[in-house]
Amino acid sequence: MMKRLLFALCVLTLISCKDNLDKKAEQLTYDEFDSNAKTDSTGLSRDSTFSQIANSPNSVVQTGMDSIKLIPVYKLKKTADRNIDYGTTTSYLYPTSDDEDVAFRYFMPGMDLLPGYNLINVAHYDLPTQKLSYFFTKPALIRNVYYPGVRPDSLYKKPVKRDFFLVSVYDEDTNKDSIINKKDLRRLYFIDAKNTRKILLVPSTHSVVRSTYDDKSDIMYVYARFDANKNGSPERNEPMSIFWIAMHNPTEARKLM
Repeated sequence: MMKRLLFALCVLTLISCKDNLDKKAEQLTYDEFDSNAKTDSTGLSRDSTFSQIANSPNSVVQTGMDSIKLIPVYKLKKTADRNIDYGTTTSYLYPTSDDEDVAFRYFMPGMDLLPGYNLINVAHYDLPTQKLSYFFTKPALIRNVYYPGVRPDSLYKKPVKRDFFLVSVYDEDTNKDSIINKKDLRRLYFIDAKNTRKILLVPSTHSVVRSTYDDKSDIMYVYARFDANKNGSPERNEPMSIFWIAMHNPTEARKLM
């Protein structure tokens, strides 16, 4: 019995240590996100911002816009003798709705999902112009990237085709603790097809928590906590607001309540 108890304690300790390492790994320190660092022509820093981060592109992601490709860039965790790649590119294809009239493929019609873990930037490549640019000019912790899906999609038997990106991200040390992590406020951005325009959708006074989709109105509902005490960190006792985004014109988020 004692051996079993010791074994169980060891397992729990190992799991706890792994969780702590993972939590520690998914963060950016002040030196890594220093906004004063200069950037080169690619939009990545030639000073401390990226040179101090071991990073790696993972794969080329096809989008529903044939000429536009995305390349996720992940932070690597350094070990004593090698770098371990924590980045994985997973494109989620959601089940077709049971309702034949609706029958869309993804969480939101026409929009596939790239989830982030230690995802610190996304490169945007335009094939015709051979132009490479980045969603962010300095490292950030990207949680989700919604992008036009490759497979044809429809909503109520009408074709749906998207030509934009939505990105939820921790891109600022809002609580001023010199670290960017989940204790900061989470943003939501609209980015146009050519990566030439980026719009903050949910006010900077809020932190995005989750989203749902309304197929009847083709609307994305975004739930966000209001930073009532202005400490730059979301807290469970702070009020929740709901915003809605019309997917046919996603450049503005309107407050529902």
